[in-house]
Amino acid sequence: GWIAMQLNKPVKWIESRRENMMATIHGRGQTGTVEVAVKNDGTLLGLRYNVIYDVGAYLQLLTPAIPTLTGLMLSGCYKIPAIQLHCTQVYTNKMATDAYRGAGRPEATHVIERMVDILAAELRMDPAEVRLKNFVRNEEFPFPTATGLVYDSGDYAAPLKKALDLVDYTQLRAEQQAARESGRLMGIGMSTYGEICAFGPSPATPAGGWESATVRVEPTGSVTVMTGVSPHGQGEETTFAQIVADQLGVDIDNIVVQHGDTAIVQYGIGTFGSRATAVGGTAVYFACQELKKKITRFGALLLESEDVSFEDGHCVCNKSGKTVPLAQVAGASYRAMKLPVNTEPGLQATSFWEPPNFAFPFGAHIAVTEVDRETGEIEVKRYIAVDDCGNIINPLIVAGQIHGGVAQGLGQALMEQAVYDEDGQLISGEFMDYAIPKASQMPLIETEHTVTPSPVNPLGVKGVGEAGTIGASPALVNAVVDALSPLGVRHIDMPMTAEHIWKVINKGAQA
Repeated sequence: GWIAMQLNKPVKWIESRRENMMATIHGRGQTGTVEVAVKNDGTLLGLRYNVIYDVGAYLQLLTPAIPTLTGLMLSGCYKIPAIQLHCTQVYTNKMATDAYRGAGRPEATHVIERMVDILAAELRMDPAEVRLKNFVRNEEFPFPTATGLVYDSGDYAAPLKKALDLVDYTQLRAEQQAARESGRLMGIGMSTYGEICAFGPSPATPAGGWESATVRVEPTGSVTVMTGVSPHGQGEETTFAQIVADQLGVDIDNIVVQHGDTAIVQYGIGTFGSRATAVGGTAVYFACQELKKKITRFGALLLESEDVSFEDGHCVCNKSGKTVPLAQVAGASYRAMKLPVNTEPGLQATSFWEPPNFAFPFGAHIAVTEVDRETGEIEVKRYIAVDDCGNIINPLIVAGQIHGGVAQGLGQALMEQAVYDEDGQLISGEFMDYAIPKASQMPLIETEHTVTPSPVNPLGVKGVGEAGTIGASPALVNAVVDALSPLGVRHIDMPMTAEHIWKVINKGAQA
């Protein structure tokens, strides 16, 4: 920008992929130890997480906030009366660490879900049994956690039970036993997660927790939506059009959603923390409610009646049954030959909405893996994801978000790592030496859902953009550890590359 001002000409910066890999932010970067207090029957009493957090050479936008989110979500889906986080943030000669899909919540879920599996092995209990025993019960919501949050709503047992049914868990364990007897290393891993989403309450969001929306019915009856959030692949152009279509009875093909253009769109806060639909979509909903009031006033004028309602894109006189379509009402509102009392011409409404609390989606993922004894290669045989993001507006978009999130979580668990040498030189700076999952390496992701509406917003939505990433890594690590448990393995750090697993197998101990 400064150079363009000096030259008085537009200037474009095009970086190479290697430059991007060196200079863009890294994610995760936590190395910690976990202690847990527990009764002999598996009841959780307390958790302590001591973590060293690699912030890189300098702080980026949200660098120091990420472990705060980890600490806030250390309770997971469980009732843990006492939780302590001790975080030491250290500067290194690496690029800065910042928000990467999930941002602090995958770390918290990984900590708690690995701990529950280790606990189950120690007590010789089934890992599903330990989870079900310690879940927050349905009647305990809204549930205050030891870290200071208040979970809005939940039915934590439902996704896990559904996932267990989908894999036929009892039969699967029998198959695993048979596989072990034949010398195969088959593992079953599960994870449950609770996530903080719908970033909204302003005291907890430095940028401001509200979001804006403007909904305008054009003279033709088509609708324009302008939103302050700006999706970058989450599909809100479709989701918001669906919300408006439901509220105003307009064909979805006659709705245009605009975002990101500061010359057109009113000011908003933006897209992060799975807030776009839960906060931005709710602002759209409330703008529609204001707009319907104005539509009804103009409709009453056209129908010459004071007893008028607006339903399915028509104003209806409740006495005579006469109707006028929205397009006719819109045209009359802009011509404004006659105006209702205290009403401006045109049909437009703007809403700024701030939620009273975050929303807390949750779910359960199960991975079935097999490890090759000779090479250390891991094959993911099955992957089941059962997620609860509240009311679902568009099932296809939700499934897409889960698929993408699981792919990123699988990459983190099995192969992805920013590697520096002793001199601080990045040696995994291109896709020849930084591995990401290929389509051929991805399992079929079997998705299902349960629905627990959020009481925080009238849409009952919670957020789903980061869920897959949060649930994936502990499910996969738990599965591989389970596969190698006959060899005495109790824990494996990520990434679980073939070389890493080969060494673990040959060492036959903790890695």
